[in-house]
Amino acid sequence: MNTTMEHAISVHAASRGNGPAAFVRRLLKNRYVLYVVSIVGLLAIWHFSAVSGTYSKYMPTPGMVLNELWRIAHENLAGQNLLGHLWSSLHRVLIGFAIGSVVGVPLGLFMALNRYVNNLVKPVFDLIKPMPPISWISLAILWFGIGEESKVFIIAIGAFVPALINSYNGIRLVDPALYDAIRMLGANRWQTMVEVTFPAGFPALFAGLQIALSVAWSCVLAAELVSARSGMGFLIILGMTMSNPSMILSGMVVIAITAYLITVVLSKVEKWVCPWKVELTQ
Repeated sequence: MNTTMEHAISVHAASRGNGPAAFVRRLLKNRYVLYVVSIVGLLAIWHFSAVSGTYSKYMPTPGMVLNELWRIAHENLAGQNLLGHLWSSLHRVLIGFAIGSVVGVPLGLFMALNRYVNNLVKPVFDLIKPMPPISWISLAILWFGIGEESKVFIIAIGAFVPALINSYNGIRLVDPALYDAIRMLGANRWQTMVEVTFPAGFPALFAGLQIALSVAWSCVLAAELVSARSGMGFLIILGMTMSNPSMILSGMVVIAITAYLITVVLSKVEKWVCPWKVELTQ
């Protein structure tokens, strides 16, 4: 009797594990499958909105955008092809992001670790913080002209704020229990900073760098829309001037893919620098 019942239970369990429903559950647990579903769903919604929507005249399909990407990749616009314009924007972003991070991260750390520095810098920073980086465009052009310096300045201002804020908060919000634990072991101030403060604050610091990178791309577009003869912002404004929405969306797609790839690289660096960071299970 027991053997018969065990056989029935095993058959039932096998049917549950190998049936269509179980296969679908396994697929839904695979995040890469969900990534593909998400992207395909977005493209499908985009396509049907373009062919059947009220604004279909100004909404190209994904296929039309791909064709436009191929065209501008092999055609010179203002003396450069797509890769040339992408590099113009990319090197501006990287230089401005580097300047903003190199200034913002150490300053945020000093503010968090030293109350005198915090009392001196925080009032001024709180005045600058609410100002959108785009508001500096007019002054940047007056100070530096319409060359590369003004664009890099705007990007650096945009990257500076989130880099400083997250560096500051990453150190200030370290769990006090960690300090109590290491002090009970006899650690001095330097050992406390090296073993607890910096390791616990680095994940927030890298989160700030990723936000700073996103802001840097927004700033370079704003700067190039105002005064530029190269860059992805120039391509977008050129598409608007020519009433070519495919060119506009092509520029947006290239920016999105490039920014995503840089974010992936930054995440890999974070994992290398902060191997102790715990990822939340999904």
